[in-house]
Amino acid sequence: MMEVEKRATILVVDDERGVRQSFYMVLKDEFEVLLSETGAEALEIFSKNPVDIILLDILLPDINGIDLIERFKDIDPNTEIIMVTAVKEVQTAVRSIKQGAYEYIIKPFNVDEVITFIHRALEKHNLVKEVTYLRNELERVQPFEEMVGKDKKMKKIFELISTISQGDGTVLIQGESGTGKELVARAIHRLSPRKNHPFVVISCAAIPSTLMESEIFGHAKGAFTGAVHTAIGKLEIAHRGTVFLDDIDSLDINMQGKLLRVIQEREFERLGSTQVIKIEVRFIAASNKDLDELIARGEFREDLYYRLNVFPIKIPPLRERREDIPFLLNHFLRLRSKGGNTPAKRFSQEAIKILMKYDWPGNVRELENLAQRLSTLCREPVIRIRDIPIFTITKTEIRDMPLKDAVKSFEKQYVAAVLESVNYNRTRAAEILGVHRNTLTTKINELSLKL
Repeated sequence: MMEVEKRATILVVDDERGVRQSFYMVLKDEFEVLLSETGAEALEIFSKNPVDIILLDILLPDINGIDLIERFKDIDPNTEIIMVTAVKEVQTAVRSIKQGAYEYIIKPFNVDEVITFIHRALEKHNLVKEVTYLRNELERVQPFEEMVGKDKKMKKIFELISTISQGDGTVLIQGESGTGKELVARAIHRLSPRKNHPFVVISCAAIPSTLMESEIFGHAKGAFTGAVHTAIGKLEIAHRGTVFLDDIDSLDINMQGKLLRVIQEREFERLGSTQVIKIEVRFIAASNKDLDELIARGEFREDLYYRLNVFPIKIPPLRERREDIPFLLNHFLRLRSKGGNTPAKRFSQEAIKILMKYDWPGNVRELENLAQRLSTLCREPVIRIRDIPIFTITKTEIRDMPLKDAVKSFEKQYVAAVLESVNYNRTRAAEILGVHRNTLTTKINELSLKL
């Protein structure tokens, strides 16, 4: 079961004991409250504890409160700061806002006003994290939105997804490239109690090892050359949601050890910081390699494997569930038609027969790419054998293909490739093909090439 949602933490910084205690009594029932009477003490507390809101007095005995704003923001730019002071100067208020304070209130404070400001600041704080998460997601192009499959093996996987989605144990998804491992992870998240919180993808193979630690954990200002601002990592963005570690086998041994500690302890520190950040997330990992073999070679930690492999899911390659090929082909054609507001095309039975014999080394991703390409290139509503690229047909399958269709398939792909190579300049393409421009135009129409 998921833990009870974590309460927001508020740090009260004021040199007057009575003010600190007043804030504590007002806030303790709804928030976690930390107290400090000096700027130095506040920085020490802040560097070691995750804080959402700071109530900051301007006139402190050791450090001016306005100067503290920048130092707090250097540690965590997403923490919202509400200035609290007895100084009724508009200039002071303006200075604090310019430095990054969220709001400014004057002593003696009104309790309801303070609570209202805190809730508004928290809304902004959470919105910033959500925007960061959404920006990460917008950079990713999802190949398709639904999981499709009627094969018995896939039905068992769907049942398993439904069952384990209600728990919180780690999940290890294994399968060849293109089988839909991320789709399985997203399905688990969507069906879980975490569905209204972030689903954050960490592409372990796509991120250089030198940047991996900063990407996952975030970094403090000055942690390394070029770190001019504090940045939150993807683990922090994913708080209360799901982290999907794609291609986890790509992590080096050192990073595997750091990740193992996070999974066990549910806490970490940003690069260059001593502040301990606690998180509550579910981890799902995926790999297209044989992890047992990597463990034997000393390239993958055995303890991390067992920590991840609480709920193992093995996705079969498309060649082992050929019954799904017709459904997937038509599914992608329907998706394509929705995107362009055009009637959905369909494959002829003969074309489907050929495609079901192909081994699909790129699995579902390769099949989707083919369906998308043919949906665009073919003018006719029915996609036939002659429209299928010749490279998808093996020697065994050619026996089932009439000569005229094989020739037309090759001709169509060759003419399309030449046209593409000259940026669809028909005069230049005709020269390369050794035919008249009018002949090429006739051929384009005859082959139903959509240019």
